[in-house]
Amino acid sequence: MFVLGNLVITIAQLVSIILTALYWLILVRALISWVSPDPYNPIVRFLYQVTEPILEPIRRFLPVSGIDFSPLVAFLAIFVLRSFLVQTLFDIGSRLKY
Repeated sequence: MFVLGNLVITIAQLVSIILTALYWLILVRALISWVSPDPYNPIVRFLYQVTEPILEPIRRFLPVSGIDFSPLVAFLAIFVLRSFLVQTLFDIGSRLKY
């Protein structure tokens, strides 16, 4: 049973790493948006391609205003997922391991 526990713990770590990477990518995109970046820059295009599938659905549910609050909502969602999902997977993996 310890093999299954190790697998669940590894999945939890991968999810945590992915959520952390998404957090940083969204943060960099939000900071870059303050300086009106060149849309043809490969780094800017990469940031938009990676973060737009996350931020665009959030924008549909937020009221339209002059300030884009979708990164803040995404940060909150990432925080909840890391606190709930990742911790739950770690707990399940630990219980299966022993």
